[in-house]
Amino acid sequence: MRLRRPPEGAAATQHTMELTRKLIQEELALFETKFNESVQSRVPLLDRVMRYVIKRKGKQLRPMFVFLCAKVTGATVGESTYKAAAFVELLHTASLVHDDVVDESLERRGFFSINALWKNKIAVLVGDYLLAKGMSLATSEHDYRVLQILNVAVQQMSEGELLQMEKARNLNLKEDVYYEIIRCKTASLLSSACAAGTYSATSDPELTEKMRLFGENVGMAFQIKDDLFDYGNEDVGKPTGNDIKEKKLTLPVIYALNRVDTATRRKMIYILKNENRRKEQVAYVIREVTKAGGIDYARKRMEDYRDEALRILYTLPPSPIQGGLEDLVRYTTDRKY
Repeated sequence: MRLRRPPEGAAATQHTMELTRKLIQEELALFETKFNESVQSRVPLLDRVMRYVIKRKGKQLRPMFVFLCAKVTGATVGESTYKAAAFVELLHTASLVHDDVVDESLERRGFFSINALWKNKIAVLVGDYLLAKGMSLATSEHDYRVLQILNVAVQQMSEGELLQMEKARNLNLKEDVYYEIIRCKTASLLSSACAAGTYSATSDPELTEKMRLFGENVGMAFQIKDDLFDYGNEDVGKPTGNDIKEKKLTLPVIYALNRVDTATRRKMIYILKNENRRKEQVAYVIREVTKAGGIDYARKRMEDYRDEALRILYTLPPSPIQGGLEDLVRYTTDRKY
């Protein structure tokens, strides 16, 4: 596998992200226009909410993967790819709006969430509207295969959330079940984005499946990186313990619970169930997870998924787009937030 030397440090990581964006800057600029047009409605309230959403969009990683996976094949990006990218972003935004309602979260990326400003009923309806707009985009161009690909993500994301809720009750989550949860909750959308981008430009089912697997591995690595943010280290700063406070069983905790002695395990589970809001108790769990090797293990698994994604990527012919995709993959595991 022909891997280039990974970038070092936060500045280098951001720099490579900008280099990757330059490879598709024309597509992203046109995408912005098309996306903004796609969410317009005839309801003033809905338009106000949409303007708020658009101003606070994230890094748009998923549309970037759509365009890069389309272009890495050597194919020309057409209207179908723009529709796929918009659908992916609509689906991602809808999932965040609905997640904030489910989690009763009042903040999103440092700003008030939709449900905090407009209450739950409107937030749920806005999420539904975004999903409907996405499906409308796909059917308007008769892109039924792209619709199929992304519909799988909608189904799996819901299944992942419900599986997590079911298993979190007894705090006895097995590692294989954890992987199934994050494959559905997080990796499914990224894998569908890569597959939709590839298919929109090539209509090649074999290549589409290859890039779907590529995206799935990136998505798995992405979620484990999020798990690691809860503990902090020299890269991401002080630990937050937010997942512990929300009783989420992430990979570092699962690994530690299966390796500590019975008394420590019992105490950790008690804290997770009953004292997960007490700062000193959360700090105890973080210390025990670290001592048991949970952080190192999770980092190793993250790197394994990243490297498998890169192995798949480098079965394709070399090109600047391929290098841009590698940089984007590395960004997902080297990012600072």
